[in-house]
Amino acid sequence: MATREKRLFARRRRRNRHAIRKKANGRPRLSVFRSGKHIYAQVIDDLTGETRASASTVEKDVRSTIGNGANIAAAEAIGRLVAERALKAKVDSVVFDRGGYIYHGRVKALAEAAREAGLRF
Repeated sequence: MATREKRLFARRRRRNRHAIRKKANGRPRLSVFRSGKHIYAQVIDDLTGETRASASTVEKDVRSTIGNGANIAAAEAIGRLVAERALKAKVDSVVFDRGGYIYHGRVKALAEAAREAGLRF
C-alpha cells in the first residue's frame, strides 16, 4: 500500500473508532483485521484493556478445517467462532469495529455470522 492509501486508511479507522467510542456505553468492541491471506477478530474490553475472546484463520485447528483463510467462507467461520468464544466469556453485546475497511465482502460475512451465532450489535 502506498503512503497516500495508508494515510486515508488511518483516517477512516480513526473516524470509525471515534464514533464507536461515543456509542459504546461500556460495551466491548468486536475488532476485525483482514490481511491478504487471513482474517482476525477479537472482542476487546476497552475499559479494562483486555481481550475477552479472539479467533483467526491462523489458528492450527481452524486452518485444518477451513483451508484458505482469505475467502468469505473463512470469514463466516471466524465470525461464528469468535461469537461462541465471546458468549462463553459472558459477553453477549458488542460494538462492531470494522477498522478502516468498508462493510463489504469478508468483513460483512464475519459480522453477519457473529450475529447469527448470538452476538448482539
